[in-house]
Amino acid sequence: MSAAYRPFRAQPATERPYADFDTGSGTSNMHLLPRHLFEAKFGQKYAPFGAEFIKFGDGSTVGVESCEELWTPEATHIELALCGVEIIGNGSGSHHELRKLNTRLELMVSATRKCGGVYLYANQRGCDGGRLYYDGGAMIICNGEVLAQASQFSLNDVEVISATIDLEDVRSYRACIPSFGSQSAHSAERYPQNYIVCDDIMLCNDFCSVEDEPVPSIAKSLNKYLPEEECLLGPALWLWDYLRRSGASGFFLPLSGGADSSSVAVIVAAMCDLVTKAAQTDPNGEIANECRRVCCKRYDSLWVPNTPQEMANLVLHTTFMGTSNSSEMTRSRAQRVSSAIGSYHLSINIDIICEALLKVFQIATGKRPRFTSQDGSHAEDLALQNIQARLRMVTSYLFGQLLPWVRGRDGFLLILGSSNVDEGLRGYMTKYDCSSADLNPIGAINKKDLEKMLIFASEKYGIPALLEIAHAPPTAELRPMSTSISEEHSQKDEEEMGMTYDELRAFGRLRKISRCGPVSMYV
Repeated sequence: MSAAYRPFRAQPATERPYADFDTGSGTSNMHLLPRHLFEAKFGQKYAPFGAEFIKFGDGSTVGVESCEELWTPEATHIELALCGVEIIGNGSGSHHELRKLNTRLELMVSATRKCGGVYLYANQRGCDGGRLYYDGGAMIICNGEVLAQASQFSLNDVEVISATIDLEDVRSYRACIPSFGSQSAHSAERYPQNYIVCDDIMLCNDFCSVEDEPVPSIAKSLNKYLPEEECLLGPALWLWDYLRRSGASGFFLPLSGGADSSSVAVIVAAMCDLVTKAAQTDPNGEIANECRRVCCKRYDSLWVPNTPQEMANLVLHTTFMGTSNSSEMTRSRAQRVSSAIGSYHLSINIDIICEALLKVFQIATGKRPRFTSQDGSHAEDLALQNIQARLRMVTSYLFGQLLPWVRGRDGFLLILGSSNVDEGLRGYMTKYDCSSADLNPIGAINKKDLEKMLIFASEKYGIPALLEIAHAPPTAELRPMSTSISEEHSQKDEEEMGMTYDELRAFGRLRKISRCGPVSMYV
């Protein structure tokens, strides 16, 4: 995912000859404009194309670097700063990853602390219909200090920030760095100063008296989120963007009462909380209108949800799909989580579906598979477990298609998956079970981080059942119980995998962060 968005410039920085704007010489940096559009109307044949910067009539200078260039060893902002550029803009398309905001900040603060200058960072926000969520977080940084910051997680499509800056502070800052002046003097040989002169435009204001001058913005501390809060809010906003753009009527979630499905449920609850508060703040705004459309209240122009639970009841449909192998503990947890977040909840038993499929197999083959606890083979046992998991997927899509009809509404429901990244890494999952869905909000989050998120959400939203689920032993509940139905299930994930989730988390970090392969992670 880290390579999903990489905008490259048309030419490398080391191959940019000086380009004369008036004559069009140095054509590798000049773009020939369509004659019928520009030459006749504006008297201009060429336009500069590349890494030039703009010099205004008051001497101030503005340059730009792209998203990817901020992260490169020889970043463009170094060249621009040595060429005298004071303001650098970055229109970025940087998707959300856990703690990525910290890395962005470190890069921008380091850039302006070493070279001085103003860094204007703008980032895409929202979901574009894919698996990535762009988290905004625009910032204005001057000489290594943050002057303004937009919210990282927001429902608003556009958020504007501003700061008052005295460019003399930049010039003074650079003058106090002797090495900067020395390197800048020798930079002309390596970095030709390609710039566009705009003498008729003044970027800075002239004030008649000192009293009229605005006070420059002061540094502020960066607003950061806890890791578990990022795991909650990022997917929540991604789900809202996907839902409102898809035309669906809501979500359907198989709620087992375990940590994974409960995590997905509370992510949707966080979405409802954010949307409800935004709609109540501005009942006539775009978010409120989208909320009315999704909740099938478009004909009531004044309606907004009174509580997040009211909205959740309209958009989130949960179902506990139990069998004779399910414990009363998980059924109770699913019911309590559903009640707390307000979802439309059903509790069904799918034994009859499993039995029908087994009878078809028995009629066709004359044999009936048994669990290992009933003297069956490992192959029989595994097949019986997979039947339950896969039938839940089929049932989910049936309910997702027909529940809006049952409730007298139009549309369809998006099916939510609940398979964490550890299961995919280990292969401890059934193909075409809960891992097969329209959307999987937790597909990149490991089990231990989900448990931390559940604990955080339990305190934030006041849902005690989430705390209980976070500390319960993970179980698939696909085999007959050897304990009482009112106790925790005897089938434990960690026992069946032969490793703990802590070990799986370590493997995941070695694969993702340390770039280790299947062999080198053990070396």
